[in-house]
Amino acid sequence: MTTTDITRRQALAFTTLALTGLPALAQQDFPSKPLRVIVPYAPGGGTDTIGRLMATKLGENWKATVVVENKPGAGGVIGNDMAAKAPADGYTILMAITVMVQHPALMPKLPYDLLKDFQPLAVAARSADLLLVHRDVPANTVEEFVKLAKADPRTYALGSYGNGTSGHIHAAMLNQQAGLDLSIAHYKGAGPLMADLLGGQVKVGFLDATTAAAQVNGGRVKVLGVTGARRSPLAPNAPTFTELGYKSFEPYGWFALFTQAGTPPAIAKKLSDEFVAILAQPEVRKRLEELGLLPGGEPVAEFAKEMRRDLDIWSRVIKEANIKIDQ
Repeated sequence: MTTTDITRRQALAFTTLALTGLPALAQQDFPSKPLRVIVPYAPGGGTDTIGRLMATKLGENWKATVVVENKPGAGGVIGNDMAAKAPADGYTILMAITVMVQHPALMPKLPYDLLKDFQPLAVAARSADLLLVHRDVPANTVEEFVKLAKADPRTYALGSYGNGTSGHIHAAMLNQQAGLDLSIAHYKGAGPLMADLLGGQVKVGFLDATTAAAQVNGGRVKVLGVTGARRSPLAPNAPTFTELGYKSFEPYGWFALFTQAGTPPAIAKKLSDEFVAILAQPEVRKRLEELGLLPGGEPVAEFAKEMRRDLDIWSRVIKEANIKIDQ
């Protein structure tokens, strides 16, 4: 064996060692620069609130800079697309909602592919939507509101927190099943919708529990009904739509964190493990419960299966309700 042969073998061994050690090194060195969390809705809504909570805890735990960027528009598509097209290095995280699995049935021309372009990191929480009316609206039940709206449909446009969101779908379902023909007013997030609801510019709307919590507790809005399989702790006297005889209002919405599908597995795992650990903290779970949410944090593989099931469920619901949006 010549000296040259030994040198070549040593070089190959060192190269192999370096390559096999890269994932561990990448995980160990990550993050080495600021991270950003994209929230595809305006400030002040439930997605923004949860995104900022998760970003703050991540920054504290890792002693890192984590910047929240609000990118509203097109029912979340603009922010989702920005996250999908960001470098797959783990430094861009998306704070997304259930609309991720609703859009494919509503928008055949999406600029991204949910299953090919994203990978889930953690489900932060689950939420029901609440049908809210301004406190001055003379209705205290869904039945009373339906009668009121049929008599004066121009006064009662249904507010939704985004084109193609759960708020939009629930508004369309209520229109169809209650025999209403109300226009649907789409906002760039739950925060702006709540502001107009409080100001009286819109008198009724579907809002997530997180956005609604403070105003419900303060008595500035009334809860007439809730989506989901059981009543909301925010308004235990308000029945579910299922109790009232409406169909397909049972699925919960979720708030979840995603990164790009091509992110190195070691980095994606590090992010996922950290978010699951954050969601196990008692103070985080308490905060989410105070917002009227069901805290998440189960293994990401379970949520990935749930997400695929939700794709099928919402596709059926959207088709049955004949819900369409313009692109």
